[in-house]
Amino acid sequence: MKAQSIAVITGATSGLGQLAAIELAKGGAQLVLTARNKSRAESTGNMIKKLVPNAKADFFYGDLSLMEDVKRIGNEIKAAYPRIDILVNNAGLHGFEQRITKEGFPEMIAVNYLAPWLLTHSLLDSLTASQNARIVNVASEASRNHGELKLPEDLTDTSEFTARGSSELYGKTKLLDIMYTAEMGRRLTGTGVTVNALNPGFNVTGLGRELGFSSVLARTLKVLHIGNPRKGADIIIRLAADTQYEGVTGGYFNVGTGKSIVPVYPGGDIRMQQQLWSDTKNLLTERGYLQ
Repeated sequence: MKAQSIAVITGATSGLGQLAAIELAKGGAQLVLTARNKSRAESTGNMIKKLVPNAKADFFYGDLSLMEDVKRIGNEIKAAYPRIDILVNNAGLHGFEQRITKEGFPEMIAVNYLAPWLLTHSLLDSLTASQNARIVNVASEASRNHGELKLPEDLTDTSEFTARGSSELYGKTKLLDIMYTAEMGRRLTGTGVTVNALNPGFNVTGLGRELGFSSVLARTLKVLHIGNPRKGADIIIRLAADTQYEGVTGGYFNVGTGKSIVPVYPGGDIRMQQQLWSDTKNLLTERGYLQ
């Protein structure tokens, strides 16, 4: 990692994002973190300072389920940081019932897919200025349980679902992340910016907002040596900073081994990736979030 790299991380006030932020700070990165809650941001900042006394962490506040907030945060970060070396799109949500944002989007689609797409787009000038930037998108092998992909309908589908049915929609959002990663990799060829997705393994951290028993589940998983979030954070750090992935782009990599994963169909279908990109851009443009 270059001296004083600038690393932007979403979802860094808990779980994988928090662990990744600490490790990047240990490597000398200046942290730029998004947060919804100022008290959680403050506690995260204090934790990072305690573990890495010389660390610098700058917080930008907003709700990543709202595209108006994502656009504002992106513009604020771009204005403050004309060069960005690392962008980790980590924030995610597994909702167990359908919730519709005040902008009319299905919440899981908004947080897990539209937000990282729009934030990345907003920060492209700063990333390109680095000449060697890396974008890391947290996807999941839950993508294999995605049902049937329908474009562009799925991007705005607000149909109700059960707690059991939520897994299919969550998987679909992660499939979309893998697909847009591949298409973005092609579109950024020649810019010096690379983009890759990863499977962090099963981690209860992503369920905490919805599961009342998440702390009990986390302790149980720890005893069973299942779902260690440090492994998930490790693959994030490797993709963000290791020389092994220098120049590698458009890929999807696994927790632990760091090896490439072939995504489930239609994740690797170039025509579908291109359609997803076009549909997403058209949707965000029509709603006024893209110029």
